[in-house]
Amino acid sequence: MDVPPVVLLSFIAAVLLTRRVVYLAFSRQRSGSRGNALLLIGPPDAGKTAILSQLVYGQALQTHTSLQTNSSLVNLSPQKSIRVVDVPGHPRIRDQFREHLDDAKAIAFVVDASTVSRNGAVVAEHLHNILHALSSLPPSQATPSLIILAHKYDLLNTGNQANTASDVLAVNRVKSVLERELQKRRASQKGGVGVEGLGGEDEKSDMGSLDCAGPSGGSFKFSDWEGGEISFGGTSAKATQASDDLEKSGEDGLVSLREWLDTII
Repeated sequence: MDVPPVVLLSFIAAVLLTRRVVYLAFSRQRSGSRGNALLLIGPPDAGKTAILSQLVYGQALQTHTSLQTNSSLVNLSPQKSIRVVDVPGHPRIRDQFREHLDDAKAIAFVVDASTVSRNGAVVAEHLHNILHALSSLPPSQATPSLIILAHKYDLLNTGNQANTASDVLAVNRVKSVLERELQKRRASQKGGVGVEGLGGEDEKSDMGSLDCAGPSGGSFKFSDWEGGEISFGGTSAKATQASDDLEKSGEDGLVSLREWLDTII
């Protein structure tokens, strides 16, 4: 039996419309959802593995520089859990974090607050790599939440600022150093000068992703970064502190991280 052209065209249009609706629904669902992993990223010896140990075992065990990715499921509460992935920070293998971005709900960039004043340029280059990766995600992929942890605040020499909490001093120091170093990278790139990377010998980076919503020509500020909101927290994980001592004190040095995770999970 011959099908009238009008009926055939209507059928084809209906099929195409249905496929379009299904595609849009899938895209929206994907863009509004994220995985269930927390990526611990940062330079070597920043304390990422100690944080993982603290979250998993309730105490920070003695650790060595990691050359492979470690992960474990962490129960934050009876109702909440998250898979924590500790990504090595060595320049040759640190880009492994990209392999886990599809499953990342959150990223914690860990900085040693006691040494950042000496190696700020190196830490900023690593962070720039992270910011660039997040800004380059496709629209169909939700951007993981990001927190910068000023770690090892207990090692800070407070000096004449003894009345200020160590974690607050650590956050202020890390934020100030990184904003200054990222501004240098931003200015160099705007001037057409490549900035050195750490992935290989004589490597030059042409990464962007440091645009801010503030006044044109102004300094880089995390609060103005166009890529999204960046949180900060001060943390500490002492390898000599036993789990029973932690229970007595009611605090394990990761309070700011736990509270932040509680707001996004």
